[in-house]
Amino acid sequence: MPKKLRIPPLERWEIALVKGMLARGGYSDQMILAYFTRPTRSVNHRVISEIRTEAKHKAVKAASDDDLGDFLATWPDVEQETGLSIRGDELLIKAREAMIAAVHVFNGAGLTFRAELFIVTSVIAWTYLLHAFYRGMGVDYRHKNNDGTIKTTAQGEDCYWELGMCLRQANCPIPSGAIKNLEFLLMIRHEIEHRMTNRIDDAVSAKLQACCINFNDAIKKLFGAQYALERRLPIALQFVTFSSDQRSILKKASSLPPHITTALDEFHQGLTDEQLADPDFAYRVVFVPKLANRKSSADLAIEFVKPGSEEANEINRVLLKEVEKKRYLAKQIVMMMQEEGYPKFTLGSHAALWRALDAKNLALNFGRDGEYKGMWVWYESWLQRVRAHCQENAERYQE
Repeated sequence: MPKKLRIPPLERWEIALVKGMLARGGYSDQMILAYFTRPTRSVNHRVISEIRTEAKHKAVKAASDDDLGDFLATWPDVEQETGLSIRGDELLIKAREAMIAAVHVFNGAGLTFRAELFIVTSVIAWTYLLHAFYRGMGVDYRHKNNDGTIKTTAQGEDCYWELGMCLRQANCPIPSGAIKNLEFLLMIRHEIEHRMTNRIDDAVSAKLQACCINFNDAIKKLFGAQYALERRLPIALQFVTFSSDQRSILKKASSLPPHITTALDEFHQGLTDEQLADPDFAYRVVFVPKLANRKSSADLAIEFVKPGSEEANEINRVLLKEVEKKRYLAKQIVMMMQEEGYPKFTLGSHAALWRALDAKNLALNFGRDGEYKGMWVWYESWLQRVRAHCQENAERYQE
């Protein structure tokens, strides 16, 4: 992350107001400075002198008496909690409030499509945050036509970069894991904008929590710790907890639409193991039942274990041993066999093989039902069996 941005001394509309004050008279430099200094930005005498002598900003016209009167009537127009100027820091205020709204909406009781609402609102929050960053860097974040002119809407308004464009810039300040997280959410948003979805909360929960934490980290590192979301609300998203059996039943009862399942699979297959494990991409927390050693600590609901400690490593070993076997989809196995020199081994070949061997018989431990209705995942043992079959029938599957 880059260092915290320096907010520009005065914006064009503020320069116009300074000129209006100078034209009206009765305002000393010290008085003018008081009107435009706030906790997030200081202004020195040199700036006022340059405006008075027209050493700079000569082209800016003075504000009208009405505009100056409106400014004076509403001064100081700042947000009390953060000291941000309602007008001058509008982008940062909108970014922060949009993410706060996203968390409130997700944690609100009685809502059915919480994930979709969170994704749409958090994309708005990130867009405003990066616009505020590029604005502070002096970057023109408007779309341009081929001739270099500014692209406008049908109503004549400037077209500003969408979030995807902001993320693709070379000087984008967001870490790679957080960028992947946002690209994932943009992909989901595209699906929910154009096609109907069932509930997807559980399928994307880790990504939603990572999105919120990443935003909080970014706003603090880019603009200052005083803008942290935790000053306003807890940033943990609330998810209902079920046993593993209950989760399996619920997921099959409300399965994801095929286009969402396909989109999820394709996105994840394009990531490396390191990218998948990055907490900036998906934030996962494991809770392990624990018996307290002392009666006084028996009521502790959560115990935090230091990453890398022996206890943490032991928990990881147990999870890997008892919960997470490596799993493959049929198309992944077929692709691996083709890459190993058996291009004629197809999905049809794979289906014929598992049917002939009754490989979906759970007693054989070759695989199990997937997390969603109609989905099946295969274990490493089945991959080895398929590989042996291809080797035994090399003439059939090779060129």
